[in-house]
Amino acid sequence: MSAIDPPKFLTNDQAAEYLGIKPQTLMLWRMTKRYPIAYTKVGRCVRYRARDLDAWLASRTHGAELATA
Repeated sequence: MSAIDPPKFLTNDQAAEYLGIKPQTLMLWRMTKRYPIAYTKVGRCVRYRARDLDAWLASRTHGAELATA
């Protein structure tokens, strides 16, 4: 996996690495619905899209209006 061109769907471990958190933390957030991070279920497998992770990160960014001014 390249930082510039991530695969279309990321596993829980890959998504956690992308976000810089532990896989257990991401799983806990998903199971408790602590944060509304979009994911896709494929059978028992959970997959994340990098663009959904980016959108979630952008929604949590503070002071963005200062950066665009």
